[in-house]
Amino acid sequence: MSVYLNGQFLPLAEAKVSVLDRGFVFGDGVYELVPVYSGKPFRLDAHLRRLQFSLDGIRLANPHSVGEWRERILQLIAQQDFADQSVYIQVTRGTPAEGQPLRDHAFPSNVSPTVFMFAQPLVTATPAQKAAGVCAVSAVDNRWLRCNIKAISLLANLLLRQQAVDADCAETVMLRDGFLTEGAASNIFVVKDGVLRAPPPSSLMLTGITYDVVLELAAAHDIPHEVRAITEAEVRGADELWMTSSTKEIMAIVALDGVPVGAGVPGPLARRMDALYQTFKQQVMRS
Repeated sequence: MSVYLNGQFLPLAEAKVSVLDRGFVFGDGVYELVPVYSGKPFRLDAHLRRLQFSLDGIRLANPHSVGEWRERILQLIAQQDFADQSVYIQVTRGTPAEGQPLRDHAFPSNVSPTVFMFAQPLVTATPAQKAAGVCAVSAVDNRWLRCNIKAISLLANLLLRQQAVDADCAETVMLRDGFLTEGAASNIFVVKDGVLRAPPPSSLMLTGITYDVVLELAAAHDIPHEVRAITEAEVRGADELWMTSSTKEIMAIVALDGVPVGAGVPGPLARRMDALYQTFKQQVMRS
């Protein structure tokens, strides 16, 4: 398996990073996850724009231009033995130079960022899983207030996601001050009376690329939709709930906290949107 580290493509076993790297010591870095279909990265420009936003958010200069990122990512994809991939990109603030404190909250000077990328087979839901849907639990969103930065320090998300795993469910739906934010590792959509609803982008959620695509498809196909604050009562009274992400794509949540959502099966709008999404993917792959 070939990975990318600081300008080099090398076997995974040979990739080495200092234990003093601020990503390891502080979680001081950001990341992106790009799905690849038939060797073609999906919405790469959008992912790179979001990476730039996250880097700006932590005051870290982008180590590459868009063209350089694209070239390196395509090289990494070409070196793998599988066509459908998930490409992970991570940029940390790097390792303090000799003579600087080994661990200091303040940013070190004259430090080079650590850039790491790897690809693995893309695992998406099977038709059977989509037909059955998944269950979810709810929890208070107790994360920090800059959730729109795709930071590698994901401990709060991990703890929230584990609540779902402990309950044999797929996701944790998060609520803050009585309103829906997102899932621990996904965006959440609500359907009521045929209207698709999504919480608006804010610093309290990470707006996913799939979130954007779903809203674009809704607009293109005259599906009634609203982007507005969604109350907990609306979540619990929904006809349909969906979770979306680059790897999960569109997955229906059929039970929340043990209570069926709507009829307790994936709803008609979820099935329609998934079909539209798959068609859109095919168009991207053929382009």
